[in-house]
Amino acid sequence: MRRSMLFLPGNTPNMIINGDALGADSIILDLEDAVSPDEKDAARLLVRSAMQRMGFKGVEVTVRINSIDTDYWKKDLDAIIPLKPDLIMPPKAGCAEDIRTVDAYITEVEKRCGIEPGTVRLIPLIETALGVENAFNIASACPRVAAIFLGGEDLTADLRCKRTKAGNEIDYARKRLVVAARAAGVDVYDTPFTDVNDDEGIVKDAEYAKSLGFTGKSAIAPRHVKVINSVFSPTQKDIDYARMVFEAIRIGKEQGKGAVSLLGKMIDKPIVERARQTLEAAKALGMAGDIDE
Repeated sequence: MRRSMLFLPGNTPNMIINGDALGADSIILDLEDAVSPDEKDAARLLVRSAMQRMGFKGVEVTVRINSIDTDYWKKDLDAIIPLKPDLIMPPKAGCAEDIRTVDAYITEVEKRCGIEPGTVRLIPLIETALGVENAFNIASACPRVAAIFLGGEDLTADLRCKRTKAGNEIDYARKRLVVAARAAGVDVYDTPFTDVNDDEGIVKDAEYAKSLGFTGKSAIAPRHVKVINSVFSPTQKDIDYARMVFEAIRIGKEQGKGAVSLLGKMIDKPIVERARQTLEAAKALGMAGDIDE
């Protein structure tokens, strides 16, 4: 289960070597914004070497490549795809064609390396006004897309507004991406909370993202990971209620009831689906959430 995604600059070996010990479900090895142009080649070699040697046990590996309007992105994929990362993050995704361009080249590299085409998934980074408006098309661009991801910093620059901790300026984009992702049947991840010293702020921001329907949230600071994991994990109360839903359904079936209620409320399809999602998440996290129908 992917709740938290932690950015690690591709040119910082001391952070990368500890990538699987920082508590995140997924680490994002960043070859783009965190790396200056004169360090691109060195960062690519460092990330490749780390993936070869470290193994990164128990954590998903995502690599943010450079955008397709640069001279770096194909070199990034040539170096990284043979190592079969879990996800590639193409930045500044503006339309479906951008994703299909990356998809086509990854397929070429996979075939060249004897890797089954489609093995490496995509998580497009949407961080422009055009990308937000094309979010559904991006999310459904090809079967390789596993999720979409909101980039708040670049988006606010494109919108010509100030990025704030309250996040009102990206509220529309957040909601638009969640709806687009759910319509396309993929996951969706929220932008990082950028004040690394505001412990109360990250809690509120993560809780708001969850309330909108985000699958999880990214971070630029390891200290935010624990909060994000906690917010995006089911509570024991959630699990207990979900079990009660399925127990009520079981008893109702035994008694031949066509309609079942729990705690004075009818159990309809949305309630059952939310209960199922809760128990599936609990099971994935080792919280004993098996579904017993």
